[in-house]
Amino acid sequence: MTTRKTLILLRHGKSGYPPGVPDHERPLAERGWREAALAGEWLRGEGVEIDHVLCSTARRTRETLAASAITAPVQFQRGLYGASEVEVIGFLTELPETVATALVVGHHPGMPETAEALHELTGLPPNPALEALLAKYPTSALTRIEVAGAWADLAISGGEVAQFHVPR
Repeated sequence: MTTRKTLILLRHGKSGYPPGVPDHERPLAERGWREAALAGEWLRGEGVEIDHVLCSTARRTRETLAASAITAPVQFQRGLYGASEVEVIGFLTELPETVATALVVGHHPGMPETAEALHELTGLPPNPALEALLAKYPTSALTRIEVAGAWADLAISGGEVAQFHVPR
């Protein structure tokens, strides 16, 4: 029997736009640092204990993770930069089954599209959390998804969007 798992999707914090800096290397803006720290505080306040992190290699995602003060083991994935929901789910299916709670630090539109795709796979009707994230998925937004099966089966069984939070 597979135990329930939790997936947290976190969009990177608000980034700056320094002239001449390639998109992949854009840093967080001051607001991005502040709101990413609030995202980490919210997770700890909710009692969410992250076991493993998948993080895009973009500077703004790495800085978001640093500002959140999450200390779980991190796997940096260049493929998360600009990843579609299919690609994000593909990375998740490779997680070890010993991971109970995983965090993905990624980008828009990959984070909301992944949440929507996983929820649809469950066959459950839309709920207020899903509707909120589909309306707008701002920087530093978090989605908590409950996964009933194995990570390896995620592309088939999906996961229910349980909570959506925008730290401000």
